[in-house]
Amino acid sequence: MDIRFHGHSCFEIQGNEGRIIIDPFLTGNPTADIRPDEIDHLNGILVSHGHSDHLGDAIELSKRTGAPIIGVYELTKLCERAGAKAHAMHIGGKFAFNFGLVRLTQALHGSVFEPNGNKNNFEYAGPACGFLLQIDGKWLYHSGDTGLFGDMELIGRRHPLEVAMLPIGDNFVMGQEEAIYATNLLRPKLVIPMHYNTFSIIKQDVSEFKASLERKSGSQGVILKPGESLTLE
Repeated sequence: MDIRFHGHSCFEIQGNEGRIIIDPFLTGNPTADIRPDEIDHLNGILVSHGHSDHLGDAIELSKRTGAPIIGVYELTKLCERAGAKAHAMHIGGKFAFNFGLVRLTQALHGSVFEPNGNKNNFEYAGPACGFLLQIDGKWLYHSGDTGLFGDMELIGRRHPLEVAMLPIGDNFVMGQEEAIYATNLLRPKLVIPMHYNTFSIIKQDVSEFKASLERKSGSQGVILKPGESLTLE
């Protein structure tokens, strides 16, 4: 399995049975390493919530590749109205797709529908969510934008996590210390930090985070620059 980081909270995951992208904020993302027109095949587009730095290019990618946008019911219905293909789910539910299993988790955050980044004309898009993924027999967790919450312990207790993708940017999401506390609840083997350094307001020293994480938890930090990938055997 290949987990490739494209900046901010966007990850492309290639497994044995298909390829997905999560929170495809590429256009307008100063850290992104690719353009949406460079992506020609997808089996699923997972969107954690409707903010423009997460919904991003999802609608365009769905129209061009035919891949469904997967997320909470309210957001997917808005995406369908904009011409995308979608698969509606809700928090706590799971579905077996051709590329793997997806379960939606809670996330402590907001969500509005901001197509094309239009912040002056938006609609409520249901609750934000995170994603538990079982791909090639391994469990992955992409938390989406979230604050720390105690039920992360249940996620870790029920699912032997290989990788957790956690935000560290603070202000809108967890900061470094909260992400480390979350790691101790989740108990993943590996932690990939996300949602930092895209904008000045979420500036973080990611090397400091990695060192502190490995000192205070039993997990290993993996820093990926945009375009870099982690291969799981």
